[in-house]
Amino acid sequence: MSSNPSYRLTPVTQLANKSIFDSLSTTQKLYAHHMSLAAWYGARIVLRQNSAEALGIFEFIMKLHNASGGKWRELVKQGVTSEDVDAFLEYSGQFLSSLGNYFEIGNKKAVPALSMSALRKMAQISPDVTEALDSIIGPMFSIPPEGLGYPSERLSSNYYLGEPRITKEEISSVAKIMERNMLEPENTRIHKSIRRRKTVFEILQASADQVEHIKELDSGDPSWSVVLSRGDHALELAQVCSQLEISIKYAENKKQREVISYYIRSFRSGSLEAYRKSQKAWVTDIAPMVETNFGFVEPYKDPAGVRGEWQGIVSISNKEESAKMQALVEKADKLIRTLPWVTEDENDGNGPFEATRCSYPDFSVVYSLAYVSSTHWEAQNLPNASSKNTLWVNRMSANKDPDRPCSYVHPDERKTFRSCNHIVRFIVTALHELLGHGTGKLLSETSQGEYNFNRENPPINPLTGRPIETWYGVGQTWTSVFGEIAPSADECRAMLVSYYLVENIEILSVFGYHDTSEPKAGDVVYYAYLHIGVEGLLAMAAFNTDTKVWGSPHAQANFAILKHVLEDGNKFMVVDHNSATGNIYIRVDRHRIVSDGKSALGPMLMRLHIYRCTADVAACKEWYESLSAVDGIYEKWRNMVVENPEPKWKFIQGNTFLGDKGEVELKIYDSSNEGIIKSFAERNLVNLLQL
Repeated sequence: MSSNPSYRLTPVTQLANKSIFDSLSTTQKLYAHHMSLAAWYGARIVLRQNSAEALGIFEFIMKLHNASGGKWRELVKQGVTSEDVDAFLEYSGQFLSSLGNYFEIGNKKAVPALSMSALRKMAQISPDVTEALDSIIGPMFSIPPEGLGYPSERLSSNYYLGEPRITKEEISSVAKIMERNMLEPENTRIHKSIRRRKTVFEILQASADQVEHIKELDSGDPSWSVVLSRGDHALELAQVCSQLEISIKYAENKKQREVISYYIRSFRSGSLEAYRKSQKAWVTDIAPMVETNFGFVEPYKDPAGVRGEWQGIVSISNKEESAKMQALVEKADKLIRTLPWVTEDENDGNGPFEATRCSYPDFSVVYSLAYVSSTHWEAQNLPNASSKNTLWVNRMSANKDPDRPCSYVHPDERKTFRSCNHIVRFIVTALHELLGHGTGKLLSETSQGEYNFNRENPPINPLTGRPIETWYGVGQTWTSVFGEIAPSADECRAMLVSYYLVENIEILSVFGYHDTSEPKAGDVVYYAYLHIGVEGLLAMAAFNTDTKVWGSPHAQANFAILKHVLEDGNKFMVVDHNSATGNIYIRVDRHRIVSDGKSALGPMLMRLHIYRCTADVAACKEWYESLSAVDGIYEKWRNMVVENPEPKWKFIQGNTFLGDKGEVELKIYDSSNEGIIKSFAERNLVNLLQL
């Protein structure tokens, strides 16, 4: 076995959904089947976005599986050990589950835990497999690059391509030109090249239609130019659109057909205006039995925080659980008025930093059927306005696993923490999506000379006591203004909303917890605050102490909250650590949660919210980056966390197939690395040209 000390066998979690799939009607199953195919045809886009070598690694794994007939144990006949086979299966299972090779904590690069020579011996099973390995074995094993980030000697990003290496400053300059030309970045990548002694930045827009250099954007500098081309991910998007066109025949209603039509228009042409129309129609399709969402959505893998990773999601609604969530939605107005920035003197009692709402978004509890993304989130709030909230119950149920470690809770409390933590995660996730991402008003100049606030008598900034001095300009968005800190800062704000509200008795009663329930409402609150500490400690593994870069926006947010609470919470939460034993535990004084815990969260939440609403990026960046710096004692704690890593999540998903008589069947695979590989092999994603 080689070399990689991080190798360990991690469990495979089945995303159970068969019983609810079987409850669908024939037409609903056909709709779900073709939408699932559309989602999976986008998997190659995620791989391409992850790294330059990821598609090649994927094809090598598939070819090795096919050449061996899926009989992995027989590869020992190629002159390798059983341990070598296990190591490569573990790598492959995690790679496929993550759709890329940057899947270590904090988006760090993972390398197979066996020697290159052992892998070459496996590949000798056929010339085709050997050729596939030869094309990627170098970048597959090489470190650096060691993680995702702005391209450098140590970090890599496949959103920013070409030679010579593009710089952070150049990325920023191209972004400003795109903003001036009203060209949005979500479905683009940038390629840098030198042509006739001139630097050319080519904006690669995702679309099935391929048109090179359709427009040149004025750079204002004769030494370099910016051009727009369409056709990035063209082959995959053409296949996505072909399945979307079939699925229209089985759509449940006119709204779904409208959504799909806009998807097709957007994915064929690259138009984000068409995509926005799809989302506006999508949010009006209330509580469908088969829920879907597609597009270039989450910006977490882009170091600049603006380019979206492809996701294709098909889910099946749990009507009973969704009905319970509506009770929370109905309380939203009342709950928002308990948040720190809300004042009763204007805007129907919401104050200047909160939107006026006539209705609240749909909140669905669903089972994922096809979830194509590098990360299977527990819940999402999409899009940024007029949104839907979705919570995936089969992903959330994975938190009940009694065998997962619980390293940062004292042994005396581990059993009860484990029994309650999945409840805590469910409640705070629901609050996070509905009232975290669903609150706030961005004060803006909506068009030339028009504002969504009183420009002559601006709102008073509660942080300074003076009228606000900053706001969003025409065409500016939260992500375009706040850039690389936008994803983490917004996740942090949403997390803080959920933690700030978690002790609310009305909220807990919606979920069935009170003084006589099991667990009691007070226990849920206590373990929610213990959860804050545990998540904050776990997060530190995602911080690179050499580059000072966070590999995960969520981890940065979790750590910032922990650090703030420890430093401003009057010691209601403390960290017990013993360097000799390697033990590190969170302790919470349950009697001071409201007096000191919630009181510490409120000011942090207020700051982030006001910075976001007023586009005050300079103040936010200085404060937030300082708060999320892993220094002093925190660096010592980080080393203790890194030495005892949590197992990574690996999920296996089923596939739908059409039977001989046109019926749809759902196939479930073994919960193993071999099962994950087989599930991908049977999706036939390698040779799209042959489909």
